[in-house]
Amino acid sequence: MNTPASASTIPDLVADVTRARLQAQPLPWPSTVPADVPMAYATALAVRGARSAGGERPVGYKVGFTNRTIWPRYEVYGPIWGTVWNSTLTQIDASAPNEGVLALKGLCEPRIEPEVVFGLREAPPPGCSLAQLVAAVDWVAHGYEIVHTHFPAWKFTAAQAVADGGLHGLLLVGHRVRLDAGAAPEAVMASLAGLRIKLYGDGVLKDQGTGANVLDGPVQALLHFVNELRATPGAPALQAGDVITTGTLTDAWPVAAGQTWHTEIEASGPLGGGLKGLKVRFE
Repeated sequence: MNTPASASTIPDLVADVTRARLQAQPLPWPSTVPADVPMAYATALAVRGARSAGGERPVGYKVGFTNRTIWPRYEVYGPIWGTVWNSTLTQIDASAPNEGVLALKGLCEPRIEPEVVFGLREAPPPGCSLAQLVAAVDWVAHGYEIVHTHFPAWKFTAAQAVADGGLHGLLLVGHRVRLDAGAAPEAVMASLAGLRIKLYGDGVLKDQGTGANVLDGPVQALLHFVNELRATPGAPALQAGDVITTGTLTDAWPVAAGQTWHTEIEASGPLGGGLKGLKVRFE
């Protein structure tokens, strides 16, 4: 079992992460820093505390590397999680077109990830089943996470990715589909697992994916995260209103200012009529 880093090492790592984020510069770490994933989460939680003390507000979480098809490409072979902030979250109002504008300034080597996003009605009970988890969900949406890294050419260890904010940059959440309190869990799970998506960059088809790519379905990915969060020493408790994005359904694709990306979605079941394609323009 890995041992968390001693507290004396954390301030230096937090200073490095903060400097890299604010100056959009590479992190100066060799492959051995941080040495393991527990050390990385201790660092990430310390960064979370520092950012909160500075006035930013955590609003939820991103779950990364749930898509098994991309593990060999990045040499990260298991899911990780990080914090989403009020400063990094954009939500599209239901009365507006399902499209948004995001500024990429300050991000390093940004990439786009089409994902399924959940909003919690309440905190799921400890040791919850998939059915109990669905009952705790208030809404589902299609969104884009814009990931980035302070390690050049996207070369990092799992521990480095965790400490580097879980690679989170921005999150755009499209129109929400409300789940009734009595929604049939099996139908919701099947609808999301069977979802099919096409990702276009400037009108050109770049990639295709399915909900089953993320740990067999977004609900399953959400449950994995809920359990991992609760198993992480010092991690915050889930609460009503938390926004959680569950990992990319395709590979992550480089993006740049001036580009427009959009998706097309095919889904059946209870979410088939609600989840729509999403457009984003980058500045």
